[in-house]
Amino acid sequence: MFKKILVAVDGSKSSFKALDKAIELQQLMDTEIYLICVYKHHSLFEASLSIGRPDSMDIPDKVLSEYAKEIVNHAKEMAKEKGAVKVRGFVKAGRPSSVIVKFAQDKEADLIVVGTRGTHSDKEGILLGSVSHRVASRAKCPVLVV
Repeated sequence: MFKKILVAVDGSKSSFKALDKAIELQQLMDTEIYLICVYKHHSLFEASLSIGRPDSMDIPDKVLSEYAKEIVNHAKEMAKEKGAVKVRGFVKAGRPSSVIVKFAQDKEADLIVVGTRGTHSDKEGILLGSVSHRVASRAKCPVLVV
């Protein structure tokens, strides 16, 4: 049924629950899991507004990119420890919901799995986080919100 499952991870408990669900699905069928962590690109203007002046203006993106790589690597290790096979990880910059939807189309994912809330969601807010809501409403393939 599903050949390629895209899982959006951001380091939140919710995203790791989404990964667990994707692993369960992989164990039921022969599928490949793609992990993606999207960090928001910071413009030079945004970087210049920081309290401290960095030596290099690309530091915010470097830091965020490295952190995103750590999240993806951690998620890959978790998946392998839980018996997952065929797991690939990707890091992208941009608006998370847009990047996730476009990446799913580019990779011809059959299913996107996302957590209900990411690292920046407040617990008193709406039922779904803004990223999961946007992905669910814009994706061309089915979306499982965990």
